Amino acid sequence: MYGVTHRQEHAHEEGIWCVSWVKNVSRDVDYIVTGAADNMVKAWTWSDQVSQLEHKWTFHGHQLGVVSVDIDPAGSVAASSGLDGYIHLWDLESGKQIRSIDGGQVDVWTLSFSPDGKTMATGSHNGHINLFNVQTGEKRSSLDTRGKFTMSIAHSPDGKLIASGAIDGIINLFDLETGKLLHTLEGHAMPIRSLTFSPDSMLLVTASDDKHLKIYDVQHANLAGSLAGHSSWVLGVKFFSDNQRFVTSSSDKTVRVWDTSTRQCVHTFKDHSDQVWGVAVNMDSSKMASVSDDNSLIIYNCPT
Repeated sequence: MYGVTHRQEHAHEEGIWCVSWVKNVSRDVDYIVTGAADNMVKAWTWSDQVSQLEHKWTFHGHQLGVVSVDIDPAGSVAASSGLDGYIHLWDLESGKQIRSIDGGQVDVWTLSFSPDGKTMATGSHNGHINLFNVQTGEKRSSLDTRGKFTMSIAHSPDGKLIASGAIDGIINLFDLETGKLLHTLEGHAMPIRSLTFSPDSMLLVTASDDKHLKIYDVQHANLAGSLAGHSSWVLGVKFFSDNQRFVTSSSDKTVRVWDTSTRQCVHTFKDHSDQVWGVAVNMDSSKMASVSDDNSLIIYNCPT
């Protein structure tokens, strides 16, 4: 059954804007990383055996609010970007900062690790997607969306594509190997806050301020479905690893789980008291997490 398994009140001192969840398989540790308006990045560990969330580290370094966090696929390095334009890389085992990268003159809004963990993509106000070498911190290349402020980024799990969502509702799909712009999709007329590929890289789901979700067939760049249900901006979206479900969060204070094949909402959580900025799902699709402007981090149980 779906249900709340843990609620961490006052996880941050101000609204929490982003969350990521990755398992470090070699150490058998589930890491959850959160970033908030209080300029802080926090690392937590989750134990399924005792359903316990433990605060592991607080990372200091950002001068302004933290808008995006991600964890590398190995579960050993966390990355954060803030309104101060800086990217920080953190060692989750030692709690130390690995390096700091100046994102340039424009704010680094969103970031995403590549599936091999070697590259990090960031979106920015000028519409460019910058690719950084994780090992050296050097900028490798830049993808030009020829558009506006890039608010969201996602890598396809097969490592072939990168998708970006812009403030004007435009979605761009790039070939990562060649850097070539493959498709431009005009599915939304309002900002795209989040997007996610299905684990098999066949579908792309986008979340927008227009209160709708769009599902795209990646191979043919066709719109495969449009979903309504949230009563306000859709702020976060993440696929489950089982390929059959995805979860969304909204400024309507709810978290919703959707069935990929039926395109129906299968469960709605109403446990936050303010807008829900981000969602994350664990490795085996048995748990998920959400973060909100109510300063709380909630862990949910999901049937598998």
